[in-house]
Amino acid sequence: MRITGGGLKGRTLPNKRLSLRPTTNRAKQGLFNILNHRLDWNTCTSLDLFSGTGSLTFELASRGCIHITSVDINSLHCKLLHQGVKQLGLNNIVIVRSDALSYLRSHKEPYSLIIADPPYNYPHYELLPRLVFEKNLLKENGLLVVEHSRKTSFTEFPFFVEQRKYGEVNFSIFRKTVNSST
Repeated sequence: MRITGGGLKGRTLPNKRLSLRPTTNRAKQGLFNILNHRLDWNTCTSLDLFSGTGSLTFELASRGCIHITSVDINSLHCKLLHQGVKQLGLNNIVIVRSDALSYLRSHKEPYSLIIADPPYNYPHYELLPRLVFEKNLLKENGLLVVEHSRKTSFTEFPFFVEQRKYGEVNFSIFRKTVNSST
């Protein structure tokens, strides 16, 4: 895994061959080009759901995100995340071993950015934006980004802003606007 931008650009982290579908470098670069224009990294707090190898977590840290919570249910993934944090000497990442939906249901503090990258066959996609907005887990003008296959669509969901496609990778972006009633 290679970090594509920011202060850690070019650094690589070893990752064992896991049965995961990591976000491609092309898709990561596209997503972070969008986020660079919409977020202030110096004040950004972020939640990375379904962290897996930590690819998105370490991109967030590299860009200057001040606090990142990485959530994954798999203990091996969490162990690899801890190793990456140690290898890179980072102190702004908290790793939580938990089911993503359980975490969303129990968490109270809002984030500037929430990224969810579940497996493409995840049966509860629709619950991700619903819980984020019902539980008020985004700060004002905060963003939710859900990675998914072309078979999933969020265009009819409240707070949906746009969908971006990078090959087989799709990102649906939601924004909690200042005048929203949630």
